[in-house]
This record gives sequence, structure tokens and C-alpha cells, in this order.
Amino acid sequence: MSQPLRIDIISDVVCPWCAIGYNQLRTALEEMKLEADIHWHPYQLNPEIPPQGKNLAVHLAGKYGITPEQSIANRGRITQLGADVGFTFNFTSETCTYNTLHAHQLIHWANEFGKEHAMKLALLESYFTDGKNVSDLDILVEAAISVGLDGDVARHILESNKYEALVREHMNFWREQGITGVPAVVINSKFLVNGAAGVEQFKQAINGAVVDG
Repeated sequence: MSQPLRIDIISDVVCPWCAIGYNQLRTALEEMKLEADIHWHPYQLNPEIPPQGKNLAVHLAGKYGITPEQSIANRGRITQLGADVGFTFNFTSETCTYNTLHAHQLIHWANEFGKEHAMKLALLESYFTDGKNVSDLDILVEAAISVGLDGDVARHILESNKYEALVREHMNFWREQGITGVPAVVINSKFLVNGAAGVEQFKQAINGAVVDG
């Protein structure tokens, strides 16, 4: 290929399947020895969650009727799927889900410096591996610094909600395109892969994009 594949990923920072799906995609690209130009796009699974968060098991029980036993089983399955592609989940009974509007604003701002991808991966690790509150401004500033961005500027961006309108506009755009769940992975603006589909399915989609040109 003369140019890297363009891959657009619509996802949320607190979506475990987004972390798994990305790492399945990364594994597929590595095994195929292909490069990709990855662009992240915002989506909020639970925009009603307050900044302080809500216990994840309680949230899932209320939203989907999941029992404690089912929740434990699901977390075990997610943890194994993550390990299969090199990503570490550390769930506990205290794990919470959080509002991600500020996190998406941070990712949007990071893109101005070519740090969007690094910022997204840092936030996924901060939340799922380190168990941090990714709606807390101190945690978000810490993540910004970790990828080489100015912490003071990051804090100002977040406190001012400078990019809130743009982030909401981008979320609305993808909803209007029919995206109702994440991750949604669009390859070369033509091939859509929904969910954590698996390494082999990502390979098939990538092959289709390569053949299609």
C-alpha cells in the first residue's frame, strides 16, 4: 500500500469493549505488518453519570438488570479477552464508571499537537488498569503531562470547557451516521466493524479495505 489505512474509531474512555477492540485491531495490524492512521472520535455511553461516578456493578444492575454473579462473570471474561491482546483490566468491587465529557475534550485538544492517539491510550490505561477517576481534572491533567503536554494549559482547557461544543457536535455527527454502540471501527471510510469483533475479523476487514484500494 502506498499510504497507511485510515481508521476511524468511535469509542468511549470507560468502554471495556473499546479497549479490547482497539487492541484486537492493533494486533491484527501488527500481524499483517501494516501501518494505520488512527483517528479517535467521541461517544458517551452514559452521559448522565455525575462527575463523582457511580459504582459499576450498581450501574449495570440498574441499566441492564445484571446480577452480581453475572457482573463477576462478565468482568472475568473481559479481563481474559484483554489479556489475550496485551491489555490489563483491574476490576474490583469498588470500580466505578464516570462521566467522560472532559476526557473527550482532552483528547480533542491533544489532537492539535499530534497526541490524540497517545492521549486516548493513556486514558484507557488510567481508567481500566490503574482504576483512576477519568472525570477528575487532576487525573486528566496528570494524563496530559504523561504524554508530553502542558499540564497548566490542559487544566485551563478543561476548566473552561473550551471544546465541549465541538465534542458534542462530533458525537451528534456519529449518531446521525447511525452509530448507536461502541466501539465502531471504520476502515478507509468504507468498512465498518462493530464491537470487539476479534483479531481474525479485523484482518478480514483490513484485507477487504486493501483489496478495495
